[in-house]
Amino acid sequence: MGDRAGRTAAETAAAVRAKEVTPREVVAECLARIERLDGRIGAFRKVRAEAALAEADAVAARADLAELPLAGVPVAVKDNLAVRGESHRDGSAATPDTPAAEDHVTVARLRAAGAVVVGLTNVPELCVFGTTEGVFGITRNPWDTSRTAGGSSGGSAAAVAAGLVPVALGNDGMGSLRIPAANCGLVTLKPGRGVVPAGIGHGDWFGMAENGPLATTVEDLRLTLGVLAGGTDGPPAPEASPRRIAVAL
Repeated sequence: MGDRAGRTAAETAAAVRAKEVTPREVVAECLARIERLDGRIGAFRKVRAEAALAEADAVAARADLAELPLAGVPVAVKDNLAVRGESHRDGSAATPDTPAAEDHVTVARLRAAGAVVVGLTNVPELCVFGTTEGVFGITRNPWDTSRTAGGSSGGSAAAVAAGLVPVALGNDGMGSLRIPAANCGLVTLKPGRGVVPAGIGHGDWFGMAENGPLATTVEDLRLTLGVLAGGTDGPPAPEASPRRIAVAL
């Protein structure tokens, strides 16, 4: 098998479903690229090498492999979302280094679709800045490492733009997906209230934060968003409280 760097999530999943390549081979190549390139980019706070390979083998053993929309696709997760067995630090040394007991629902949906979580991506302190630098290091723009990848989903954006993973999970309250996508030349969107489960806990910008994907192509964005949304196009969630509008004449 040749190097699959630059292959989209859709292409990778199709190859895995067709058994042209195994999930372990895909994830192993992904981990090798991370080891080779991330030292100068700083996209990841934590790389889950052993766990990811074991999870890739579990995907390969699934009876429904041929039906999985993200079969064997390596994904990265922003470090403010729970990944089972890993701590999520929100870019701060003041947060507890306690492994999560369960996946966030968005992470669980990615796994159910056949994706393999290879690591947690770097964020600024408490995810409140439009650049990504802090106690866990600086995330640089893969196109020009003298410039920022943006924030606060900067690590996720840099990982995708550098070809370390084809898609990544981030979130956006006031531009935290859109800013790094613009900086790194990616496609993303803030899905809209209630489309994708939110619930990121503290730092959710008073309920404005929404989870969403970062990708290099619109097809990968559509594919991953469909998984995150649970394959349904439900109505928007109701407002948490009534909003008053004043009009002066």
